[in-house]
Amino acid sequence: MPKIVDPTERRQHLAEAAWRVILRDGLEHASVRNVAREAGLSNGSLRHMFSTQAELLVFAMNQVVERIERRLDSLDPTGDPRATAERFLVELLPLDEERQKENAVWLAFTARALVDPELRECAERSYDALRAGCRRWVTEIAGDQIDVEQEADRLHAVLDGLAVHAATRPEIATADRLRATLAMHLDTLVPSGPR
Repeated sequence: MPKIVDPTERRQHLAEAAWRVILRDGLEHASVRNVAREAGLSNGSLRHMFSTQAELLVFAMNQVVERIERRLDSLDPTGDPRATAERFLVELLPLDEERQKENAVWLAFTARALVDPELRECAERSYDALRAGCRRWVTEIAGDQIDVEQEADRLHAVLDGLAVHAATRPEIATADRLRATLAMHLDTLVPSGPR
């Protein structure tokens, strides 16, 4: 009896194989042939799921976003706004091995998105979602006592900067340091007087 393959599970398996190739060899080596080999499949099996390399890469990029969204969806959004914001925003930082890999793959994808229109669309959607999240948490913490747009830009820049620092200098940008920097920044958003 032939083995029944769950297409969703197979696509996830291929996305993870693409991430491994990207982490080990770079995005330029994430060809259909190399990803199929990494996944232990034939080129034909991969092409049955993804007709082009671009389609595979867009799916793999979206999988990074979906993993982060699942973590965020599992969190309780209630409580003190400052503490809740920190609880959510640390999920975006590469504080452990899994998130470090996601971060490295994401940075490779975003660099490629500068010249690849299909990846650019995913990168822009993610940028907009992160920007909206920053605006939400700034508003939750500070209300209308600050320039929300400017502070959302600043929070967004802090998160992006920490992610880049963690990828390029992990020996300096440790998990503890990333957490402390984010916490210090969020503290600047807390109003000093009564609302």
